[in-house]
Amino acid sequence: MSNILRLDSQQEDFSARLDALLSREADTGADVQDLVAGILADVKQRGNAALCDYTERFDGWACTGETIEISRARMQEAWNAVSDMDRESLQLATDRIRAYHEKQHQDDWEYTDEVGMTLGQRITPLDRVGLYVPGGKAAYPSSVLMNAVPAVVAGVKEIVMVVPTPGGEINELVLAAAYVSGVQRGFAVGGAQAVAALAYGTETIPAVDKIVGPGNKFVAAA
Repeated sequence: MSNILRLDSQQEDFSARLDALLSREADTGADVQDLVAGILADVKQRGNAALCDYTERFDGWACTGETIEISRARMQEAWNAVSDMDRESLQLATDRIRAYHEKQHQDDWEYTDEVGMTLGQRITPLDRVGLYVPGGKAAYPSSVLMNAVPAVVAGVKEIVMVVPTPGGEINELVLAAAYVSGVQRGFAVGGAQAVAALAYGTETIPAVDKIVGPGNKFVAAA
């Protein structure tokens, strides 16, 4: 309990302390923007070569276009390997998230008004979306579920996941969550370089129509 930071709204410096806490990881000032812009441009130009250069620099392992891909079969291996309790928890969360978002589902409709004009609404799912999953200090299988399941419900044709793998280590719970939530392809890369790969595409990672998911200030800037 001693490591928990406690703020008291009655303290005189409460606002300043709260602002400092909230801005600690959200600072996307000019220095961050410039650094990220360079990474985006480099990945756009050099593709996998730049992506793996940054992965080796920031995550500490040497990758290739082939070694970064996480197959659907690999996700299933993780699903089978985690504990029964973990599988039950992930399945329960998936079912509950799906049930909620199914109530948000919208259908096409049209009508002809009194002057003979046909009006309506057409709902068209995106072809491919990219899901960024945080890694490093902590792993968040919940972020996989909360972003992938709504996309499946919406009818997105392909869901692509990127996740940082410091030292080349992949979190098995994240992969299990990807499997149960319907992610088709995964890639063991993170940071601004992973966002760039999703935005522009590389020789291995396909470009997507939309990128979702939480991340640090560099990911947010990207």
